[in-house]
Amino acid sequence: MKQETKCIQAGYTPSNGEPRMIPIIQSTTFKYDTSEEMGKLFALEKEGYFYTRLQNPTNDNVAAKICALEGGTAAMLTSSGQAASFFSVFNIATAGDHVIASTSIYGGTFNLFNVTMRKMGIDFTFVDPDCTDEELEAAFRPNTKAVFGETIANPALIVFDIERFAQAAHAHGVPLIIDNTFATPINCRPIEWGADIVTHSTTKYMDGHDATVGGCIVDSGNFDWMAHADKFPGLTTPDESYHGITYAEKFGKEGAYITKATAQLMRDFGSIPSPMNSYILNLGLESLAVRMDRHVSNAQKVAEFLDNDERVTWVNYPGLPSNKYYERAKKYMPKGTCGVISFGVKGGRAGVEAFMKHLKLAIIATHVADAHTCILHPANSTHQQLTDEELIASGVGPDLIRLSVGIENVDDIIADLAQALDGMEDGR
Repeated sequence: MKQETKCIQAGYTPSNGEPRMIPIIQSTTFKYDTSEEMGKLFALEKEGYFYTRLQNPTNDNVAAKICALEGGTAAMLTSSGQAASFFSVFNIATAGDHVIASTSIYGGTFNLFNVTMRKMGIDFTFVDPDCTDEELEAAFRPNTKAVFGETIANPALIVFDIERFAQAAHAHGVPLIIDNTFATPINCRPIEWGADIVTHSTTKYMDGHDATVGGCIVDSGNFDWMAHADKFPGLTTPDESYHGITYAEKFGKEGAYITKATAQLMRDFGSIPSPMNSYILNLGLESLAVRMDRHVSNAQKVAEFLDNDERVTWVNYPGLPSNKYYERAKKYMPKGTCGVISFGVKGGRAGVEAFMKHLKLAIIATHVADAHTCILHPANSTHQQLTDEELIASGVGPDLIRLSVGIENVDDIIADLAQALDGMEDGR
């Protein structure tokens, strides 16, 4: 099936007389006839459900759809994109380990890695996504367990060279984890370029309507954990907290990673989405391909408008031929990138605030990547914890405006931006 069809059909196939839509199994527990049956579930000897904190049929059906869209072998939903980022790394890295991450990642993820996970004993080296091969090679250590990047950085819009970083990671026997939130599998499938694990904040384009917070992790099934058994003992040696199971042996490279994340991390942290939220997420997924096409076409026109306005000091959108990442974007995302644009206006920080207060259609919100046109000044909000030096290093300058172009009529969006620029210039 093509991607547009998978958005509708994948993940759930009803039998005769069953509900056409994925059923909402809003139950914490599941009944069995015998204790022996329940025991097999707890021993991971039989597939099934016993407690929603670990797994739930509604959640699994929706995860299966995203897995199909990404071309993976196994997937799991989480309660947020932050939980997905955390689980994706913590599933294979523990105290004393090291991870390489791009400097240009979402500010919340940067804070998670640079502050919270460091407190857990995991060290991180942040590298410029455009670093030289020598600089990238120098970042690896004997205890490096993964490399992490974003397909399109939020909000710097740097297009990550997935293939290059995958080759470097694999040369050192570690997986590449890619956050594919902004591109979505409609515009990019990182697994096809060598990524091993793909994460999403499903809160964004996948939901698309400001309705549910959520996340997802997809395993490509390609990374051979047993071939690097010494690096990943959590997957290749017995887990005494789960009956001595060796995940990589029992579930193979196609299922070991997600099974461990479910049986161990979800069991202990409980970052599961509610079945109702997963149901709502699926409604968003059904229109994902249609919406992404509109987001991209609208954003292209808006970026061209901004690029031609002298009151706008700079525009960053990978769809513009003048953009530094235009050719790389064409390679990885030939159908277009996303609906997010970053730009600056005259007057720096003060100019940004003056411009934003005149907007009428575009709403000022921390959210991004949904049907509504939203705008944000990251240096004053999501990236407020970073110094100006860290802002610049991450590609998010103090004057950067993040504009998430929605699916409204593009002429209305442009008219709103034009009148706000007029108001800024007039000093009203």
